[in-house]
Amino acid sequence: MIEFKVKAVTLDAAGNFSVLLVDNEEKKVLPIVIGELEAHLIAMPISGMLPPRPLTPDLLKSAIEKLGGIPEKVIITDIKDNTYFAEIHLRQNGRIIKLDSRPSDAIALAVRSNIPIFINTGLVEFTYDISDIKFEDGNA
Repeated sequence: MIEFKVKAVTLDAAGNFSVLLVDNEEKKVLPIVIGELEAHLIAMPISGMLPPRPLTPDLLKSAIEKLGGIPEKVIITDIKDNTYFAEIHLRQNGRIIKLDSRPSDAIALAVRSNIPIFINTGLVEFTYDISDIKFEDGNA
């Protein structure tokens, strides 16, 4: 597994949102296309915005913690038919629990819980060199 982090949430000219995950050296980037709501849920805590009421990832984090769990990491596990898959790993009562998740939901929890995001090494072939990505003003 390789650790990645959220670099940005972007909007392209066609109106598609993506979350850009970069490796720790910021040489490789894995773009994952996500919906508008999901982009908002990831971008909010990164920009320091606090909602007046809990949003779904806030509720998930709270539920995990109230049930004695501790979010530990997120893993982007696979891609099938252009759809990425992820797992949320949490610890509860000394055991590891893996939850199947959409990557956007897992990432939204990760940025709220300050836990690492990993990708399986097999997904490296889907990354780009960060120099190939152009960042412009207006990124979410």
